[in-house]
Amino acid sequence: MILETLVTTRDRAGNPHIAPMGVHTEGENLVILPFRPSRTLDNLLATEVAVVNASDDVRVFAGCLTGRHDWPLTRAERIDCPRLAECLSHIEVVLTQVEDDPVRPRLTCRPLHTAMHRPFRGFNRAQHAVLEAAILVSRLDRLPWDKIAAEWAVHKRALEKTAGPREREAWEWLEERLHQYRRERGL
Repeated sequence: MILETLVTTRDRAGNPHIAPMGVHTEGENLVILPFRPSRTLDNLLATEVAVVNASDDVRVFAGCLTGRHDWPLTRAERIDCPRLAECLSHIEVVLTQVEDDPVRPRLTCRPLHTAMHRPFRGFNRAQHAVLEAAILVSRLDRLPWDKIAAEWAVHKRALEKTAGPREREAWEWLEERLHQYRRERGL
């Protein structure tokens, strides 16, 4: 199973980084598979710790992909790495195994501590649409334009039917990035 999360890491100097990431579950372990190049990869290899954050605020996912990285952080409880201050829950992990790959290394992590902060009330269709659009934006250089455009249209219809203010704001950020990509490539 893949969980759509926000992974927080820090570099050796203590500078934090937040990245939307699909984290795989394998038994008790979590597997992080960042594409190269990746600050998450560099930070996790350097410090061997990360926090896997669950959030229902899709603006954080969209914001991180569109240059909006200033989300409130706070200290994790058992490791020297920040977590999202407004997350629903978080899992503090330690790196236990690295399977190197030139495109997408496989980082197996063991959970050290899990904490619940607020109940998860569920996603509506607009939140799901924003998450799917964020995944498309994160792969603009990896997917064919026809696939992106077709999927975008489907997600936009769901967004228009069920979005609240947060979802509309997140969508605008992603759509702005999509239009910028199209202009840069003459599409």
